[in-house]
Amino acid sequence: MLEVQDLSVSFLTGRGRVAVTRKLNFTIAAGERLGVVGESGCGKSVTGLSILRLLPEQNTVMQGRVLMQGQDLVGLPESRMRAIRGRDIAMIFQEPMTALDPVFSIGHQIAEAYRCHFPVSPAEARERAVDALARVGISTPARRYDEYPHQFSGGMRQRVMIAMALICEPKLLIADEPTTALDVTVQAQITDLLRELSDRAGTALMFISHDLGVVAEVCTRMLTMYAGEIVEDGPVDAALVRPRHPYTSGLLRSLPRLAKRREALPSIRGRVPSPSEMPTGCRFRERCDHAAPQCSREQVAQQLEAGHLARCERAADLHLPGVLN
Repeated sequence: MLEVQDLSVSFLTGRGRVAVTRKLNFTIAAGERLGVVGESGCGKSVTGLSILRLLPEQNTVMQGRVLMQGQDLVGLPESRMRAIRGRDIAMIFQEPMTALDPVFSIGHQIAEAYRCHFPVSPAEARERAVDALARVGISTPARRYDEYPHQFSGGMRQRVMIAMALICEPKLLIADEPTTALDVTVQAQITDLLRELSDRAGTALMFISHDLGVVAEVCTRMLTMYAGEIVEDGPVDAALVRPRHPYTSGLLRSLPRLAKRREALPSIRGRVPSPSEMPTGCRFRERCDHAAPQCSREQVAQQLEAGHLARCERAADLHLPGVLN
């Protein structure tokens, strides 16, 4: 349904042009749930925003293609993109505390998303919005329709954001860290809700998160991003049990787990390089315990098993620990 081909995003700054993502290639099938993981600053949110062309046009340069059912979104005029946003592709933004407008009722904001795409009366839009609130588990939705964001908890606001994104029944939903800053109980409710809605309506899901545990619960496939590149792409179970890129393995080993007292928690040394100071060759090699001379060359994604790719010169030779070892 969605195919991203060689997508590169650069920002124009006072110091010149800075590349943020480079030659991203991935697909999302109808009904598929794709997890996107990686450290802060690796390009996850920029990728989601670039698919919907929500980055500021005056200082953003996009190259490559984003095909939505065969239609390239990169070259579409803004009027055509407005018709696609919310209708065919919707997005749940980070921080529900600030994503909702405090001066409008939550019902008004949800109904507006529907009326932008369908010529319906205010009464019909209200009915649709109340139904959307009910579907995401908001109790007494007819009464809560007229309430304001400050009257909702963080978890309830996240449900409102999901209702707003799903009211037009989009084919693809991009969820940008929808469980960040929520307690574990509400987090579990939100992930169950997203999985249920995807199964019931056949909506494809692009789930951006730092939390590998949540990705394992929700998604069927996982992309690992590092320094603006996709370094691994594979089925979520295979990527977690037997990761094929040292960076994915490093993320998994860094997860807290039951261990002997005073045992050091494994971590990835160093930090993600600045977009303006990217190393040559493999961008992870300066932090990698398995780096070799050939890693100074430009890396290409290698197909290792069916549907499992890794951008690593040594991927076929390494036996990297996953969640079980």
